[in-house]
Amino acid sequence: MKRFRLTSATSIVLVMLCIMYFITYLDRVNVSTAAAGFGKEFQLTHTQVGLVFSAFAYPYLLFQVIGGWVSDRFGAKRTLLFCGAIWGVATVLTGFAGGLASLLAARLLLGFGEGATFPAATSAMSRWVAKEKRGFAQGITHAASRVGNAVAPALIVLVMANWGWRESFYICGALSLLWVVVWAVTFTEHPKDHPRITPEELAVLPAPKPKAAGVPWSKLFRRMAPVTIVYFCYGWTLWLFLSWIPLYFLHNHHLQLQKSAIFASVVFFAGVIGDTLGGIVTDWIFKRTGSLKRARSWMVSVCMLLCLLSLIPLMFTHDLYLSIACLASGFFFAEMTIGPMWAIPMDIAPQFSGTASGMMNTGSASAAIISPVVGGFLIDHFGNWDLPFVGSMLLMGVGVVLAFRMQPESRFALDPADSAKVSASLGV
Repeated sequence: MKRFRLTSATSIVLVMLCIMYFITYLDRVNVSTAAAGFGKEFQLTHTQVGLVFSAFAYPYLLFQVIGGWVSDRFGAKRTLLFCGAIWGVATVLTGFAGGLASLLAARLLLGFGEGATFPAATSAMSRWVAKEKRGFAQGITHAASRVGNAVAPALIVLVMANWGWRESFYICGALSLLWVVVWAVTFTEHPKDHPRITPEELAVLPAPKPKAAGVPWSKLFRRMAPVTIVYFCYGWTLWLFLSWIPLYFLHNHHLQLQKSAIFASVVFFAGVIGDTLGGIVTDWIFKRTGSLKRARSWMVSVCMLLCLLSLIPLMFTHDLYLSIACLASGFFFAEMTIGPMWAIPMDIAPQFSGTASGMMNTGSASAAIISPVVGGFLIDHFGNWDLPFVGSMLLMGVGVVLAFRMQPESRFALDPADSAKVSASLGV
């Protein structure tokens, strides 16, 4: 067995992507904890706070497919350099907000900057990760994002306690801009160009493919539609958790801000474990059975069902520790779907992996627009902090059924006419 080397080229790329995922989610969810500060200062309702949570998702949704295509066409390096600079600046500008309007503007800019990040990362992984390790790569990078979720509440509370909510955004923005500089000097678009790459590493990586210039949009969209819908079902729960869990413990169980941050971190750390384990399990199933249907579709369906079952007790109890157990278990099983879900675009359409993953992530981005606002509306009008999770259970049930329609074992193939167009656009 080959020994894992942290200093190898493939490891460096994967570590840099993990750090990026960590920072992007730190920049997204810091607002959930900071809301205790700016919500009071600007006298915002829960519905208005929900709008602040979801504002970044509008441009984030718009730039999923566009960003995926740009990364396929022009490369992940340039795409992430440009996007990283934007989301870093947007995070800093959030700290300068003077009210609801400027908060919304900064969050919109953040969504613009982060819109292409995950599709671009998937495009990079399609060249830098071997097929049998795709689930692990997607699982471990998304686990890093959940570390960002888990660290954010305690970190932001610490900064707020010592300096203020504005300073939390300044610090996060500085980390983002630092990552951009390091990415510029450590990543190469093609593995063969990396100074640390070895022949052994190149031998197991996918063969180089031409840039995807002529994307058959309508056919690829139809092929990815079931995957996108399933990811919307998952995304509803994700954004409900990311937006409201810190405030859930603060208000539903009347805890101090510091304690609510700790309990929120416990829930999010369950997601870290789920992401990592999900990637390992989906690759293990694929190696054991050779079946992408079992490794991807079946696994996603089972995990969504377990998530649904985990959340049901919330409707019948107000016990603090049982609530933590239900939420942590639900988030764990929801996050176990990430490894297989993000491997599917590379399974289905490796030549258009950035575009395909962007199409899939429009599902989660759409949920990010709706879920936080619906959650805030239900809390404002019914005063029940458990009620928003009913929507999560219903949509997880839909996902259990639709997961079998994703068909990751069926490779997306260009017909002769589309192949000719792609070849002509590439000058072949």
